[in-house]
Amino acid sequence: MLLYINKMTTKINVLQVIPKLGYGGAETGCYDIAHYLAEKDCGSFIATSGGELLKYIKKNKVGIFKLPVHTKNPILIIINALFLSVFIIFKKINIVHARSRAPAWSCYIACKITNRLFVTTFHGTYNFSSKIKKFYNSIMLRSNLTIAGSNFIFGHINENYNEYLDKKKKLRVIFRGINVDYFSQKNISILKLEKLKQDWKIESGKFTILLPGRLTSWKGQEKLIEALNILIEDYNVTNFQAILLGSDQGRKVYTKKLLSLVERYGLTKKIKFVSHCGEMPLAYSIADVVVSASIEPESFGRVSIESQAMGKPIIASNIGGSKETVLNKKTGFLYKHDDPRELAKNLNTVIQLSQEELKLIGNEGRKNVVKKFDVEVMCDSNLREYKKLLKN
Repeated sequence: MLLYINKMTTKINVLQVIPKLGYGGAETGCYDIAHYLAEKDCGSFIATSGGELLKYIKKNKVGIFKLPVHTKNPILIIINALFLSVFIIFKKINIVHARSRAPAWSCYIACKITNRLFVTTFHGTYNFSSKIKKFYNSIMLRSNLTIAGSNFIFGHINENYNEYLDKKKKLRVIFRGINVDYFSQKNISILKLEKLKQDWKIESGKFTILLPGRLTSWKGQEKLIEALNILIEDYNVTNFQAILLGSDQGRKVYTKKLLSLVERYGLTKKIKFVSHCGEMPLAYSIADVVVSASIEPESFGRVSIESQAMGKPIIASNIGGSKETVLNKKTGFLYKHDDPRELAKNLNTVIQLSQEELKLIGNEGRKNVVKKFDVEVMCDSNLREYKKLLKN
């Protein structure tokens, strides 16, 4: 009876469930889709434990259900499932979309109780070292529809989780998207840009290299520091400054390691550490080139997309999602992920380019993102998949 009522409901009501609404790719995607659905006259709801992005949610368009869905405690997962079940029935939700493993288990149980459609997005590679952990991860494939954020993730699922794939259920690639109007040079305030340059003590006339990303070893900050040392020693290039933009999120040991490496190479006057930037388009605008130096595969690689949208050349490691988002030697350059010498070589290549050549690469990058990775395309693709599920 519940399924019958669900299918007869003319309005699509979607509940997205995510641990916390921060500024990561999964979180911003959830935020964007929530507001898009509201604009398309769908009921749009988010269940989350909190997060900085909550204050930007338009409460008159998107309903918020505060629940500790970030927890991995099995008992609380079951309790969350019961609360979600009540919310689903009360709000006449017909599709539940989980964006992380712990809340996905709660959603799975709730959808079984209420007989609703269940959707998941497989956002990362979700490392596993045991059968128990792999089973825990497999919840992302127990849905009516699993969305992979890139072809890389699609391949990862097929390679590692084949035993959990059900031919009756759908696995679909929908690329993440970004707001190309927000990430655009047209919207940059000159006054804000100049203030940021002053705050960060950016020296005019120096080639500026930007690496955005939280300070954690797999993001490759060490590789960039090593590459900058090679850039000086092997190529005699000194007229540059580099910004490592990101918080260590409590990883004080890693921060000390980076600072020690900078000091050992004598780069203290070349490298600046900045923990946060409220408006990322301004940060990209300061840069002459953006680096994504991850030594482990990015599931998608938001930095590569955002930098291209801002018309900036990107140098990225040749693993994971970057291989799909960067057009090598056209919108940027790909290098072997664990080779600082090749990174230094690519940096030297970009530094030697004229302003006209840099602008040409930037223009190609902008066109690449607008064509393939606009947030409108992502949101529309999700909505079409929701409609297909309800129709079938």
